[in-house]
Order: sequence, then structure tokens, then C-alpha cells
Amino acid sequence: MSDERASAISRTKCRDIMTRNVRTVDPSASLVQVAAMMRDSDVGAVPVVDGVKLVGILTDRDIVIRSVAEGSASAAAAGDIMTKELYTVAPDDFVFEAVRLMGDKQIRRIPVVGADGTLEGIIAMADVALEMEDEREIAETLEEISSGTAYWSKQ
Repeated sequence: MSDERASAISRTKCRDIMTRNVRTVDPSASLVQVAAMMRDSDVGAVPVVDGVKLVGILTDRDIVIRSVAEGSASAAAAGDIMTKELYTVAPDDFVFEAVRLMGDKQIRRIPVVGADGTLEGIIAMADVALEMEDEREIAETLEEISSGTAYWSKQ
């Protein structure tokens, strides 16, 4: 990657690459409803909001590991099994902070929240990949996020 391109990426803000129209669920939503939403929207994670405030995130893996494997899928609600320990970025944070958190915390998606806790968007590895022009660069970045190697430590 050229120094000019690296500099441009390092100045990109989270608001510039985040997905804004994020499907969300209430903590009381049934897992059947959430799973159907994931299927119909072709997503693997759904933020859980109470009103407009982000309170958790529910992944397809959460549903399988914390509910189906325990035999409670039909009775559980999103709030019962969601991941409550959230790693987030702000809209004005630089994308490299989102990438660093994804690598450090081994997560594939990161919610973008306002100062008041309102969900404003989400950044997935694919959003980061779309910012990068070089296919090799994309592959290396995705591999580093998945493996936990910090992307920006190589710069």
C-alpha cells in the first residue's frame, strides 16, 4: 500500500464506512423472530436496543451456543442470551480504531454509537475491506482481524 493510500485510510472516520440502516431487535424479541430476521436480512448479528440505546448484540453463534445447545431456543428472548460486553466506536473515531478493536477483541462487527449510547451504525469486516482497493491488502487485513494480529502495528 502506498504511503498516500495508508494516510487516506488512517484519516477515514467510522461514519464514512459504517452501515447506517441497521436492523435491530428489542431485548424481549423471541429467538425465533431474531433468527428469521437474520435469515431474511442475510446477517449474522443483530444489535439489541432498548428504545434507541444499544444494550447488547446477538449473533448467530450466540443463538446456537447459548440457547440451542442448551435446549432453550424456543423459550429464550434476545435479552436472555445477547452479548452484553460491548466494544464500540464513535462516529468520529478513525477507522483504524475500529480495526484495532476488531483484531484485539476478535470480533467481526463493531457497533458505532453516539455519546448518548444511541446506535448510529455498525462496521463489519466487509465494510473495512470495501475501503481498500488492493485485493491483497483486503485479504491481509481480513486475515489479521480474524487472527488477532493488529493491522496497524505493521505500518
